[in-house]
Order: sequence, then C-alpha cells, then structure tokens
Amino acid sequence: MREAVFLDRDGTVTEEVGYVNHLDRLKLIPGAASAISRLNRAGILVILATNQAGVARGYFPEELVGQVHRRLEELLAQEGAHLDAIYYCPHHPQVGPPPYRKSCNCRKPAGGMLLEAAEKFSIDLSRSFMVGDKITDPITGMRLGAKGILVLTGYGKGEYIYQRKNWQTQPDFIAPDLNGAVDWILTQRRQRKGA
Repeated sequence: MREAVFLDRDGTVTEEVGYVNHLDRLKLIPGAASAISRLNRAGILVILATNQAGVARGYFPEELVGQVHRRLEELLAQEGAHLDAIYYCPHHPQVGPPPYRKSCNCRKPAGGMLLEAAEKFSIDLSRSFMVGDKITDPITGMRLGAKGILVLTGYGKGEYIYQRKNWQTQPDFIAPDLNGAVDWILTQRRQRKGA
C-alpha cells in the first residue's frame, strides 16, 4: 500500500482568483512547485483533488478544466515537479443543468475523489494527507482516516481567523503554505518510520 498527499488546487497550489475561467488566470503560488517536488523526491504520490463547480454554474465549459490542468502540469514541470494524478468534480447539488446539477460522492467534503484514487493506486489512506485552504479540504481526508492540513494561503487565513470558532473538527495541522505543510508531512513520515 502506498501513501499519498492529496492537494486542493485553487488557493493551495495555484493562486485563488475566484474561478479560473481562462488559462491566463492560472498562476502557481510561489513555492508550491518546490513543495510538490519535495514530495516527488520522497516517493510520495501527489494527487490533485479539486471541486470545479464553475462547470455546473455555467461559468466555463468542462473542456477548460482539462486545458487548465494541462497548463498546470506544464508550469510544475518547468520547476521540476509533477502530479501523479488529477481528479476534479464538476458538479453542484443545487445549480446548473443535468448532468452537472446533482448530489454526487465526488464533491468535497464527500470523499469520492480520494476513494477512487486510493483504489486505483493502492493507497493506504491512514498513512496519507489531505491539504487545502478551506476547512472542507482537511475534513475530507480526515473522514477517511487521513491527516488533514489547512494552509493559510488562498481562503485559508480568512477561514482560520473568522470561521474557526464554527469548525466542528479541527485540522491535524495548520501551515502557512504548502511548503510548511510538506515540512510537517515529512516530519510525520520520519516519526512514523522511526516508531
């Protein structure tokens, strides 16, 4: 069984701009590629798991999501990093036409994307991590036995300052950014192996 780090996209790996409705709006958060590269070198699977309800909302066609992800892979490759897989949910439970308007098991905090990846790549979720800038991201992983990390990039700082009193579950760790999350992940891994 392998271990993985699941990453939210917007606000975690790429700059939060509302909706990436054009390729020009896609920009890496400084340091994100180096953080992913560190995970790559450590032999940990890095898998993107992102809600993209802009499709259901009609803000952009589903084809754009694929184009954005190809561009993201190019930007990461330029800095020596790569994703092992990309999963996205184009659905919304209340908005948009079928087939996009539906309650699904892939929209975070449901765990469908993580479960699908776990089956495909033989991932041990109890040894894995979910990182994101909204509390629903770490909760998605924690519900499945993974460790959950909130980063303070994107929406993270606002969520932490203004919403944490409403959190029903605390993340396992709060990091300033993806590099800080990777520091903690690699420390946890070393401690587990040393135990």
